[in-house]
Amino acid sequence: MSQKVRVRFAPSPTGPLHIGGVRTALFNYLFAKKHGGTFFLRIEDTDQNRFVPGAEKYILEALEWLGISPDETIDKNEKFGPYRQSERKQIYANYSKELIDNGWAYYAFDTPEALDKARKTQEEKGNTFIYNHTIRETLDTSLILTKEETAARIASGAPYVIRFKTPVNETLHLHDIIRGDVKFETGLLDDKVLFKSDGMPTYHLANIVDDHLMETSHVIRGEEWLPSMPLHVLIYRAFGWKAPQFAHLPLILKPVGNGKLSKRDGDKLGFPVFPLEWKTEEGIASGYRENGFFPEAVVNFLALLGWNDGTEKELFTLEELSASFDLNRVHKSGAKFDPEKNKWFNHQYLIKQEDQTLANDFSPILSEKNIDTAKFDLDKIVSLIKERANFVSDFWEMSDFFFVAPIEYDAKASKNWKEETTPLMQQLIAVLEEISDFTSINIETIVKDWMTTNEIGMGKVMQPFRLSLVGALKGPHLFDIVEVIGKHETIERIKHAIQKF
Repeated sequence: MSQKVRVRFAPSPTGPLHIGGVRTALFNYLFAKKHGGTFFLRIEDTDQNRFVPGAEKYILEALEWLGISPDETIDKNEKFGPYRQSERKQIYANYSKELIDNGWAYYAFDTPEALDKARKTQEEKGNTFIYNHTIRETLDTSLILTKEETAARIASGAPYVIRFKTPVNETLHLHDIIRGDVKFETGLLDDKVLFKSDGMPTYHLANIVDDHLMETSHVIRGEEWLPSMPLHVLIYRAFGWKAPQFAHLPLILKPVGNGKLSKRDGDKLGFPVFPLEWKTEEGIASGYRENGFFPEAVVNFLALLGWNDGTEKELFTLEELSASFDLNRVHKSGAKFDPEKNKWFNHQYLIKQEDQTLANDFSPILSEKNIDTAKFDLDKIVSLIKERANFVSDFWEMSDFFFVAPIEYDAKASKNWKEETTPLMQQLIAVLEEISDFTSINIETIVKDWMTTNEIGMGKVMQPFRLSLVGALKGPHLFDIVEVIGKHETIERIKHAIQKF
C-alpha cells in the first residue's frame, strides 16, 4: 500500500460508546497496525443539542481499557489538532464559503413553515418531497436572489443554512472495499445542509473537511453511512480533493429476531452492550468491564463479528489480529451477536490466566464475605475450579465449600444416604485418620484400596463422602478437595453429616 495509512474513529459524545462503535474503532485500529499506519480519534461534537457531559472521557477510557488507544487524539500527539470539531468552527465557515463561491453550494432562507407548505404541496401531487434540483429554484434560496439581495438578507440576521448543490442526472460509479462497486443516481439525492447560521457545520461538511486536513487515507465506518457516500465523494470533488477509500462495515444484529443490536436487547437478555458501565439519573447501564469480562476477550469476540482470517482459528491476541486483519475478508451481511459465544471467549481467556492473578481477583469477593484469605491456598483452589468458570464472579458459588463447611445438604443428593451409609462413613473416618501423607493422590489410592479390599461399591462411599464435604454432588475432583481442606476438617465434616442423617 503506497499511500501512508491514516484512519480515524470519530464518535459523537452523545452517551456511552455502543459495542457496534467499539467494533468500528477496533477495525480501524487493526487496519492501521496491519499497515504500519496511524489510528486517530476525533470527537465530532458539532451537534451541541445532543452533547452529553462525560461521554468524551468515557470514550477515551473505553478504548484504553480495550488496549486500542489512538495514536493521536485530544492532548496526545496533536499533529492535526484540534481534535474536537467544536474547536474548529472557523475552519468550516471558511470552507462553506468556498463552496458558495465556486457554485457547489447555496444559501437557503426557507422558514420551517415554508418548507412544511412545500412538502404538503408535493404530497398533494402524489410526489415525495425531496429538497433538490426539482424544487430548489422555486424556494427561498440564493439561486433565485441576486448577490446583493442575498448579502442583505445575511446582514439583516435572517436565519439561513448552506445547502450542497447536488449535480443533476449523473450516475456515480463508486467503489467500496467491502461491498465492491456501487452506483448512485444524483437526481435521487437531496441537497443536504452543510452549514447552519449558528456557525456550526453539519456532520457532512465537518467530516469531509477534517478527513482531508487530517490526511485520512481510508474511511472505515458502519454501513448506516453508505447512503452518505455519494454526497461525501461529491463534496471532495467540489473542493478538488482526492477522496479517501471507503469501507462500510456490516451491522451487529440482535441475538434473536431482526435488526440492529440495541441496549434494549441487552437489558432483555441480560448482557452488556457497552464496554464500561454508564451511570445516569435513570439508572446504571451495565458494562463489559464491570461484568467481569477480560478486555482481550471482548476484542477477540468483536473482531470475529463480521470478519475472519479464512481459517477455523478463533483465539487471537491483539497482535495476531493486527497481523491477520484484511478488509477484503470483512463480510457484507450483518453479524448476529451471540451472548453465549461471548461468555465462551471470556472462559478461554480466564483459564489462560495465572492462578495467582485470578486468586488476587477473587480475594476481594472473599473479603466481602468475611473470609480470612490468609488461611487458605487460594492459588490451589482457583486452579481446581477455573476450568468450569466463565467469570471470576462465578468462583464463590463454585468454591464456597472450601471456605465454609456445609450445614444444609442438597435434598436430591441426600437420598443417596442409605441405612448402611453411616457405618461406612465411620469406617472411612478410621481410614483417613491413619493417613499421614495427606495428598490427593495418596488419599485416593488408600481409600480406593480399602473399598476394593472390602468389596464396597464406589457409589456407596464416594457420593455420601462428597455430600459430607460439599453439601451437594458438585465440585472438582473429590480427593483434591480433601487435600485442600485438610484431614481435621474432612473428618469433622463427615462427622457432622453422620449426625445430620
